[in-house]
Amino acid sequence: MQDEPFEIFDEEGRLSGVAPRSLVHRRGLWHRAVNVFLFRKDGRLIIQRRQWSKDVCPGKWDLSVAEHLKPGETYEQGAFRGLQEELGVGGVMLEPIGGIFRFQLDVAERMLKDHELAQSFRGVFEGEIRPDAGEVCEIGTIGLAELGEAFANRPDDFTPWFRESAMRLGLCRGGE
Repeated sequence: MQDEPFEIFDEEGRLSGVAPRSLVHRRGLWHRAVNVFLFRKDGRLIIQRRQWSKDVCPGKWDLSVAEHLKPGETYEQGAFRGLQEELGVGGVMLEPIGGIFRFQLDVAERMLKDHELAQSFRGVFEGEIRPDAGEVCEIGTIGLAELGEAFANRPDDFTPWFRESAMRLGLCRGGE
């Protein structure tokens, strides 16, 4: 659903209501999101290339899951839902990493102001990935040292929230 409802928050992070996605992204209203870093047992990070039809960062490499939360949903519930919806993955143990952080992406030419209160999670998964073709056009894995080099050498290949959250959490360096 393109114009799904998002809970919106004030500058102090207090719930202030619900608004449609289009309004939230046009006005730069704070809303909640979750990032999931899903690893293979060998330590390689599972990454996805966003479908070319996405309205934000089409065709860019992204972390395992990046999901907006539905009204009333906890960060953890959103992480589990995102794993299932985007990657067809269930049964993963997740642990929160880092605290809730503020992320802002402003793209003036698209009249987009994506202002998120985001929580990251980490998990390990060895099973089959069945990506949603409407969301994901390719799946890959990458080592963290290689990811840092890619961020430094090809930053525009990746979503800005992927680069920022991976570096902020100390998962890799690069693109600074």
